Amino acid sequence: MKKIKGIILLMSLLLGSNLTASAGEADLAIPDLHEGTFYFFGTSVSSWNFLLWGAFVIIGTLFFSLLLHAQVKKLPVHESMAKVASTIYATCRTYLIQQGKFLLMLFGLIAIVLCVYFFGLVGQPVSVVLMVLLFSIIGMAGSYAVAWYGIRINTYANARTAFASLRGRPLDVVNIPMKAGMSVGLFLISLELVLMIIILLFVPRDIVGICFLGFAIGESLGASALRIAGGIFTKIADIGSDLMKVVFKVKEDDPRNPGVIADCTGDNAGDSVGPTADGFETYGVTGVALITFITLAVPNPQIQANLIVWIFGMRFLMDFLSGIFFTIKQALLLKRFYTKENIEVHFPNNSWDKCTP
Repeated sequence: MKKIKGIILLMSLLLGSNLTASAGEADLAIPDLHEGTFYFFGTSVSSWNFLLWGAFVIIGTLFFSLLLHAQVKKLPVHESMAKVASTIYATCRTYLIQQGKFLLMLFGLIAIVLCVYFFGLVGQPVSVVLMVLLFSIIGMAGSYAVAWYGIRINTYANARTAFASLRGRPLDVVNIPMKAGMSVGLFLISLELVLMIIILLFVPRDIVGICFLGFAIGESLGASALRIAGGIFTKIADIGSDLMKVVFKVKEDDPRNPGVIADCTGDNAGDSVGPTADGFETYGVTGVALITFITLAVPNPQIQANLIVWIFGMRFLMDFLSGIFFTIKQALLLKRFYTKENIEVHFPNNSWDKCTP
């Protein structure tokens, strides 16, 4: 009881010593994006409109990622392979459901801290604090959603790649994982950009900074839990399956070997769930950091608006061109290697041995 009283007293002293603390990122003054202007072929476009139309382009890449997902799902697969993939996915889904419950409990604690800080210390109104909590939930849900999306398409692609290898066409074995990877990448980046543009364009300017802060906190919370727990889970899955093999005297090549499911599930948890959630968080947090740097370092609001648009414009361009060049590359690969039984992976380097010094 004395320890609890001591902890409460310590927290009271810490909170009391920071009553005059500034809000930091919460005080960010986002410029009016209608002030920035860009010229395209002699036509002026405001920064706000540029971001709005760019968001529609990114929504297109988001649908393209879903199209790739549907293409992978429709590929033929043997019934037994599909059954194994379904078991792996069901195990991964169970893991993610448990992670979701843990995240909700963890967010409950973080929400208390946010309320104490923004309402008690900074003095923000209840409506603003609720907005911060809302975007924190959205950020956390985004990290969780891309993690779920990743394991779903991974298990589709795994079974279909294994079945495609039986045909003897190497290109199919290369293309299916490439489609799955591009689908996850475009989904992750496009979803991130759309959410950030919604905050930037449609949230009142005086609370955009504080909403970005809540969004970043939610992303980081989701990614950190999924990343750390995924690495722990994969080790536990491997060790647990090895112990079961010893207990039940199951040989390594026995079809009943639990390591098949455990290893694949652990790999999905450690090498897919964690990295996808982490990638979503990293992309968002770096964007928030860049906006923070611009608003603090550049005094001119018009230049601030132009720089913010430039950052998002480059992100739009990279996301869009990734989808375009992937499509072009797919077409070229199909034209050159579709009927080939062997693919020389390093064929562009073959010309080096013909070069003379």
